[in-house]
Amino acid sequence: MKLTNLVLAMAIAVFSANTANAAETTKPTNGGKNLTTLNETIKIIHQRKSVRNFSDKAVTREQLEAIVRAGMAAPTAINTQPWQFLVIDDKKLISKYAEGNRAAFMINKCQALVVICGDMNIGNDRSKAFWVQDVSAATENLLLAVESLGLGAVWTGVYPIEERVKEVKAKFELPENIIPLCVVLVGYPDGTDQPKDKWKPERLHWNKY
Repeated sequence: MKLTNLVLAMAIAVFSANTANAAETTKPTNGGKNLTTLNETIKIIHQRKSVRNFSDKAVTREQLEAIVRAGMAAPTAINTQPWQFLVIDDKKLISKYAEGNRAAFMINKCQALVVICGDMNIGNDRSKAFWVQDVSAATENLLLAVESLGLGAVWTGVYPIEERVKEVKAKFELPENIIPLCVVLVGYPDGTDQPKDKWKPERLHWNKY
């Protein structure tokens, strides 16, 4: 009988310890999100941040092509894929773009620019109405790919501010049918910029607003 009681006590102790460990492992963190148990894709989404402070480490063309490929994997209306990507990795051209630009302080620090555009010669009248959404989806894909590679980036808006559109089209000699939506600055982060917790449970509505 004593041996049975001892075994039972040991079993209860092991069960209690496992339960405590499980509770600690699954305890929500970071505003209720349990980032420790999410898959890698969701982790990358939560880790993505706008990086405005870059190191001097060079970015390779293989990395730049990889993030553009990710951009082109985005969904589009009627599968139109109305995008064009202009990648600038020439430091002289980057410096030229920075001249007189409101974001010159961070442009001069980055290693590459990706000008993400809509091509008005692609698609029909119906699909063209969605070009901004399509190119925005491509931009977000690109930003997530940047984060996954250990790089950093910031989305600087161009369209629909007419002055900015004209500036980018002029500096990069873009054809008439090409409209720049944004210019993404890419480089290695220096560690200054950190992700923000944007989870707001009051903005989630179930079945009824």
